[in-house]
Amino acid sequence: MKSIKGLFLVFAIGAIFASCSGDKKKGVDYSQFKTEVQLTPDQTKSFDEITKKYQDLQDQNFQAAKAQGGNMDRVALGIKNEELRAQQSIEMAKVLDAPQMEQFNKFVDENSRKRPRYDNALLERIKAEAQLSEDEFKVVNAANDAFEKAFNDAHDVYHGNNDLAKEYWEKFDAQRKAAIQKALTPEHYKKFEEIVKNVQFKGRK
Repeated sequence: MKSIKGLFLVFAIGAIFASCSGDKKKGVDYSQFKTEVQLTPDQTKSFDEITKKYQDLQDQNFQAAKAQGGNMDRVALGIKNEELRAQQSIEMAKVLDAPQMEQFNKFVDENSRKRPRYDNALLERIKAEAQLSEDEFKVVNAANDAFEKAFNDAHDVYHGNNDLAKEYWEKFDAQRKAAIQKALTPEHYKKFEEIVKNVQFKGRK
């Protein structure tokens, strides 16, 4: 089995680093949600306060990451933004009713920037359904983390170009799968492929 450190070297070789002075943060346009869902005046007031609070927090995280200089740690920033969206959803559930919350969570999911990786739910599904050993699962996690880092490190190269971003995503995804294939038994890898077959690059709207 290849060492986990070796996996990161494979991805590091593939990544290209460059600077991009024109990087700008783009958040979710919540005004669009309010055109799709009927809110009472009180709901609207609370909705605006909550979304502004979390957009401000997200912007603070972004500015802090930029202020670090050099290559921005987009993995750490993505984790923080995931946590903020989860906290925002908890607060919003106190304002919206169940059907509205379902629409809100769907809207945020479709319009927010997500970490470009297998999420935790999918990882647990891979582990359970492919019946991976602990060692196999460690490699899947390491390859998944290396994929995310490589794709984020190349961000300034493909920034603003969905076609180029797709090329990078597919290149690093192929490396991720190759690393995983070397660690899993043929039967386990076949099941893994079946589970992730619909995971594809999603460009920003």
